[in-house]
Amino acid sequence: MTRKLFGTDGIRGTANIEPMTAETALKVAMSTAIQFHRGDHRHLAVIGKDTRLSGYMLEPALTAGLISMGMDVVLVGPMPTPAVAMLTRSLRADLGIMISASHNPFQDNGIKLFGPDGYKLSDEVEGEIEARLNDPLGTGLVKPAALGRASRLDDASGRYIEFVKNTFPRGLRLDGLKIVVDCAHGAAYKVAPKVLWELGAEVVAVGVKPDGININRGCGATAPAMLQSEVLANGADLGIALDGDADRLILVDEKGRQVDGDQLMGMVGRSWCETGRLKGNGVVATVMSNLGLERYLKGIGLDLVRTPVGDRYVVEHMREHGFNVGGEQSGHIVLSDYGTTGDGLVAALQVLAVIQESKRRVSEVCRVFDPLPQLLKNVRFGGGAPLEDDLVKEAIRDGEARLDGIGRLLIRKSGTEPVIRVMAEGDDESLVNAVVGDIVNSIQQAAAREQEAAE
Repeated sequence: MTRKLFGTDGIRGTANIEPMTAETALKVAMSTAIQFHRGDHRHLAVIGKDTRLSGYMLEPALTAGLISMGMDVVLVGPMPTPAVAMLTRSLRADLGIMISASHNPFQDNGIKLFGPDGYKLSDEVEGEIEARLNDPLGTGLVKPAALGRASRLDDASGRYIEFVKNTFPRGLRLDGLKIVVDCAHGAAYKVAPKVLWELGAEVVAVGVKPDGININRGCGATAPAMLQSEVLANGADLGIALDGDADRLILVDEKGRQVDGDQLMGMVGRSWCETGRLKGNGVVATVMSNLGLERYLKGIGLDLVRTPVGDRYVVEHMREHGFNVGGEQSGHIVLSDYGTTGDGLVAALQVLAVIQESKRRVSEVCRVFDPLPQLLKNVRFGGGAPLEDDLVKEAIRDGEARLDGIGRLLIRKSGTEPVIRVMAEGDDESLVNAVVGDIVNSIQQAAAREQEAAE
């Protein structure tokens, strides 16, 4: 079923502009409540959010929609996305909702939906929910006596903290480690420093003063420069950067150098293979992961399986084929032994476990391969279909021919914003830069022609 509202990670857009309005949130909640009506029991939904100002608008709209359909609601406040997935299962809820636009700036927001099993919904289910939005608004409303109720779960953060700590090996501690953690002024601003401190680390917490509009601003997993400088300034052993909803992780070693998701997947995959924990004889990643990771895993007898971009597709392949390590270069690390979605804090603890057990420095443990030169550029466009332009198609064919046998080329539309992503990698950095530059120029020219024709 065709989806227009849902992208690669739920619904996302600018707050108070369609589709990210209170009205649409209300309708989505009502449609989703119908989708997950599973019997005569009292139905329950868990709603969490990050620290964006617009969360105050979307949370009550979603709550009202669910209550009008006879579903009870448990509000957990600012909590990481993986915490909402975990609590949905723990509370035996019928539905989980996270209000967040992840790494996007504060003016954006989004709605992520989880089924009763704690997994993100399939394209098919999202399509069914979206199709139902065209029904008359009053469809399915319950009688007054059957309305749902809303309550707050006061110990939500405590439950998640204990869950995360229990993923760390028993008998192992973080004593002796000085860690800078950057919470991006986002959903993990309370829980992440507590977890690390309670496990024994000396913690320097930054990005922990959300004001509704500073989430991800110059901080977090997508802007690690601040963390890099804090690690060096504090003489820390490492830095941990989470994004706005804490489902992705980027590390910084003691030298202030960034360690991305590809390196972390390679390190965890190797470690788990050596200890007999790895399932599927490999790692599941997306088409964006560096070719260096693929070569590294092949060299130690492991496979790299690629999926479309989006941690949801990684998880689907892991479930279907029995893998337990997967993720994205951007830092979504999925460890299915512990959770149903990417969890930056859980992934960080698994990395820290390897570091502590090895008794070596982070730079020696976490950099397992030399990445090939890779360049990604985003081209914003106002409308139309620039990828259908004949000159763009010709530029892409030419780029593929130039990289044949020595690299890769990937062109795709973003699933969350009007952007075309152009990525190339290969052994020859100058060739990679030239190929990307030529294709970006052709797309920009095509978009300009379309804009001129429209005027």
